[in-house]
Amino acid sequence: MSISTTALAAAAAGAAFGAASALFVVSAVSERLRALDRSETAPERVAFERKILALRWIVVGIETAVFAILGYWVGSWLFD
Repeated sequence: MSISTTALAAAAAGAAFGAASALFVVSAVSERLRALDRSETAPERVAFERKILALRWIVVGIETAVFAILGYWVGSWLFD
């Protein structure tokens, strides 16, 4: 199995698209979650913000990886 530069370029483009898409989606979702926040004390708010941050990193990581894999697959399928 050989790695082609066009497939790697498509993977990089897919990863960039996935990261941008995930940041857009996570920003919208986190704003909605913050609006629904019912934290009453400072430690509850800190824990809530920590969970939102973890959600953000997980979603960005998964979407970036998935779109990079799809980009590599499409790049190797179309251009090789």
